[in-house]
Amino acid sequence: MTEPTEHAADDVQQHLREVQEMLARNRLVEDLVHRQEDMPRHQLVEQLVQKQNDAALQERLDSLHPADIAFILEALPLDDRRFVWDLVKAERDGEILIEVSDAVRESLIEVMDPAELRAAAQSLDADELADLAPDLPAEVIEDVFQALDVTERERLRSAMSYPEDSVGALMSFDIASVREEVRLEAVLRYLRRFEALPDHTDALYVVDREGHLKGLLSLETLLLNDPERPVGEVMLREGVISFEPEDDAGEAAQAFERYDLISAPVIDSQRRVIGRLTVDDMVDFIREEGEAVLLARAGLRESEDVFASVWDSVRNRWSWLAINLVTAFIASRVIGLFEDSIEKLVALAALMPIVAGIGGNSGNQTITMIVRASATGQVAPDAASRLLRKELGVSTVNGLVWGGLLGVLAGVLYGNLALGAVMTAAMTLNLLLAATAGVMIPMLRIRLGADPALGSSVLITALTDSGGFLIFLGLATLFLL
Repeated sequence: MTEPTEHAADDVQQHLREVQEMLARNRLVEDLVHRQEDMPRHQLVEQLVQKQNDAALQERLDSLHPADIAFILEALPLDDRRFVWDLVKAERDGEILIEVSDAVRESLIEVMDPAELRAAAQSLDADELADLAPDLPAEVIEDVFQALDVTERERLRSAMSYPEDSVGALMSFDIASVREEVRLEAVLRYLRRFEALPDHTDALYVVDREGHLKGLLSLETLLLNDPERPVGEVMLREGVISFEPEDDAGEAAQAFERYDLISAPVIDSQRRVIGRLTVDDMVDFIREEGEAVLLARAGLRESEDVFASVWDSVRNRWSWLAINLVTAFIASRVIGLFEDSIEKLVALAALMPIVAGIGGNSGNQTITMIVRASATGQVAPDAASRLLRKELGVSTVNGLVWGGLLGVLAGVLYGNLALGAVMTAAMTLNLLLAATAGVMIPMLRIRLGADPALGSSVLITALTDSGGFLIFLGLATLFLL
């Protein structure tokens, strides 16, 4: 599976390089033509060159998958992004807006007029439109809503009513269902009427006249059995994995991974089939959740467009930087308390960053492990005491081993074995502090119903810096001076 993945990654990078080269070449040619002001019919030639360049770039974009165009748009500076966006065919706008990140989508919507936004939205299915709706102006959504037929309108209302991280917010309404009394031959004739099956269809849902789920008919079973047999004889009745729209999307993603699912039905409280989840929905959800955790650990509130304006970036980053400033000031005051000790034993200034740095790294390892375990459902809020005991044990061993090694090196380097002993003790105590904070910070946030990853890296670094300085300099003052 590795080679196709690498090949796909190489392809999209190649597409990006080609578009960037075409943009650079077009700018160069247009600049040269623009300078030739004494050329006959200069303005006409300039317009023709620009149209030719734009047509070549547009032809290249037309050959690309919407997801590749979305990747290219995300990688281009704002002016180039908007130029390329203007060259994309209008009928593809909706597909691409669904694919790009939230931050980039906002920058594209800003340059679209209401008519373009309505056209883009109307090209999407109800479940896709529900994803896009929060970013669209209210008047556009209202116009699109009124233009939908009754069925699509009800589907859109339903999709938008569920929380963002629920199965209902991710489910698709495109399903293929059959009844158990019909023969397989009739099912095959029924499927031939479709221009295309819904994406990632690996099974048909067997339902009764009221739409209640009775079982699954896999395409493999359909093709390998006698066409004269009824569906009810060959369908899967037991062990059918289904979800309800209120279920947590993270738990659904874990089920898809655990049971190697391609699709699964979504049923209501009366077991009527109302939609389905597919593996591509789950892959997108897992990727977005992973990005959100990574950003949250650094204290970023949302995905940031790398080419966003200075003000937008400042607004996204300032809150946790302000907290970091306060914690850094506290750490500096801790050092200030021991200025006399540092003046008497200069080696302390060289060694104390080691104690703080190792503690911060250890704490971040603990937090990363617990946040991951929480995301996969392996850790319950009441597991804090067991996790704390385990992590304290790990930190004790690491502190004695690595702290002891650093202590020996420090003792030999500075010719002071007592300093080495203090180094070992400080390292061990700071690792114990890091383990305690690394367990309690995310577990407390889980208990309070908050995101366990949010700002975790900032908090653990603050605690291990201040705590490490206090422990090391305090022990040195007590036993060395």
